[in-house]
Amino acid sequence: MTTEITAPLPGKIVRLDIEPGTSIEQDTEIMVIEAMKMETIVYAPCDGVIEKMIKKVGDEVEDGDLIATVA
Repeated sequence: MTTEITAPLPGKIVRLDIEPGTSIEQDTEIMVIEAMKMETIVYAPCDGVIEKMIKKVGDEVEDGDLIATVA
């Protein structure tokens, strides 16, 4: 079963803490999104392995954009 990780708010990805193939546990820090000079940490919603990173550092995202998948 694949779980999608989506952006919780619009902003710019300023840091990625994982890459495809990385094993993660629920609440592992995945990335940081900056919006209006405030940083928001995105956490893993479940245990698994990062299957695919859709976005990279510097990409702009909108609320709900797909940013990664976990298998």
